[in-house]
Amino acid sequence: MSGQEGDSTIAVLLSGGLDSSILLGHLLREGRRVQPLYVRCGVAWQEEELRAIGRFLLAMATGQLAELVLLKLPVGDLYGDHWSITGDGVPDAHSADEAVYLPGRNALLLVKAAIWCRLNGIGELALAVLNSNPFADATPEFFAEFESALARATGGRVRIVRPFGTMSKREVMALGRGLPLELTFSCIAPRGGRHCGACNKCAERQAAFEAIDGSDPTEYVTLQEGAKG
Repeated sequence: MSGQEGDSTIAVLLSGGLDSSILLGHLLREGRRVQPLYVRCGVAWQEEELRAIGRFLLAMATGQLAELVLLKLPVGDLYGDHWSITGDGVPDAHSADEAVYLPGRNALLLVKAAIWCRLNGIGELALAVLNSNPFADATPEFFAEFESALARATGGRVRIVRPFGTMSKREVMALGRGLPLELTFSCIAPRGGRHCGACNKCAERQAAFEAIDGSDPTEYVTLQEGAKG
């Protein structure tokens, strides 16, 4: 493998949700060539994320947007019968942020994505981490140490950048105005291809649109049925 793209390309670790989709759109607006990456881990909502990513990337299509690269890193043997794998007992809309923590998730995703970037000559990998992220594997110290360890392991450096690292959810949502955010996906308990409307992530999504006084274009199953999540 060789680095023909050089420094002009930045990779984005894409989840299909609001933050990473807005990050991709923001970088394209800045004139960057963007390489989207998705890591298939086998979580219960993975297929809906991938469908959403496909729709969003199609809507954002431009010569500066590279084709999605899919990487595989199944975690079922690590997480076992955890709700993220089984889909049972998913944290609801009233749960704390800590309830949706997946142990070591950033480290797992970064290992695969960053090494792919290193092998393909891409020098920057962007993540949509916000200043409100409460977990230890989302701190500046974690990313600096990870980047340093990866450089020692591979003999070259991939910069891990967090363009939204000092921004609030409201600021990021405002940055996303004009993007097809209705095509994004944020649910961890999808039902029939739709947002359930009752899980922790659906509640976060609803609050995100409310934060910018914007109408939420999402179709939620519980709201559709008259039960507010």
